[in-house]
Amino acid sequence: MATVLSWNVAGRVRSVAAQADALAQRPVDVVALQEVRASAVAAWRDALLAQGYPHVVLTLPAGGEARPPHRRLGVLVAAREPLELLPQLELPWPERHVAVRTQLDGARVELHDLHAPISSKAEQVKVRMLETVYAALAAPSDVPRILVGDLNTPRYESREGEVQSFARTRAGNIRPSHGERHDAAELALIVGLREHGYVDAFRDVHGYARRDRSWLYPHGKTGYRLDHVIVRGLEPVACEYEHGWRDAGLSDHAAIWARLEPPAADGG
Repeated sequence: MATVLSWNVAGRVRSVAAQADALAQRPVDVVALQEVRASAVAAWRDALLAQGYPHVVLTLPAGGEARPPHRRLGVLVAAREPLELLPQLELPWPERHVAVRTQLDGARVELHDLHAPISSKAEQVKVRMLETVYAALAAPSDVPRILVGDLNTPRYESREGEVQSFARTRAGNIRPSHGERHDAAELALIVGLREHGYVDAFRDVHGYARRDRSWLYPHGKTGYRLDHVIVRGLEPVACEYEHGWRDAGLSDHAAIWARLEPPAADGG
C-alpha cells in the first residue's frame, strides 16, 4: 500500500517553510506540487530532503532563463524512492507537466503531475494540453499509471454523477467562446479515461454525495473541485482533501492525497 499527495502551492516563495510544515503532517511516498516558482526550488529541495524525500524532479530549475509572467510556474515531484524522468510530451507549456517512473510499495508505477492552464488563456493552450496528456494516458502501459494535479476542471458535478466542464453555462449549454472541442478536452481526463480503465480516486472512494471543493473564491463560499488523483492499475482505498491547509491561508488550493494498493486478486 502506498500514498501519494498533490498540492497546488500557489506560487508562494516566502511561505515554503510553512507549507513544508503542513506536508510533514501527512507523510506519503510521493509528493507532487504545482505552481512552483524557480526562486522557491532551493527551499523546497531542502525541506523535502529533511522530510525523507531525497529524489526530486522539476520543470523549472533555479537559475533558468527568464520567462514571461504567465510561464513562471512549474511542477515538482519528490519521492522516497528513485525517480526515472520519462520523455517530455509535446506540450505548448511543457513546464506544466512532468512524468516519472518510481517504486511504490515495491512495484513500478508511472506518475504524471499536471497543472492545466485556465480556460481563458490564448491559443487554446488548455485544450491542447489536456488533449495531449489524455492521449498519452490512454495508451497501453506495462505498469500502473497515476495522474495527479490541478486539472482546472470540472465546473460542476451533480450528486447523480453528471459532470460539466467550464465550456458550458450553468444551464448546460456550450459557450460560443469555448466550443465542443474545449468541452471534450476538459472532460477527457475526468470522465473519458474511464473507458481506458482509470478511476477518479476521490469519487471511487466517496461517490458523488460529497461536495468537496478544492479551490475556493476569496469569499470562501463557492469554488470547484479542481485537484485530482486519477489511477489505472491500482485501487484507491482512501482519498481526502486537506482543506485545513487552504483554510489556513497556505494556498488557495487544498491538497489531495490518496492511499493506493494493488487490485484485489480475482477469487475465481
